Amino acid sequence: MQIVNIHEAKTHFSKLLSRVHAGEEIIIAKAGKPYAKLVPLSPVAKRIPGIIKGKVTDAFFEPLPEEELQAWER
Repeated sequence: MQIVNIHEAKTHFSKLLSRVHAGEEIIIAKAGKPYAKLVPLSPVAKRIPGIIKGKVTDAFFEPLPEEELQAWER
């Protein structure tokens, strides 16, 4: 893990992002003290449209009982 000062990070931000995208973690320092960390994002799971198709019944659209409505309003 490399430590980079803010000025260098601003100057070479695109290059740093490429390195992070490749899996590297980079610490950004301010006045020599760690300030922030650039890390690659975890892959986002692909959405599957219609995954609950047929599982939502008409009861889902019924009004909530009064007790439950009161619990939500606290």
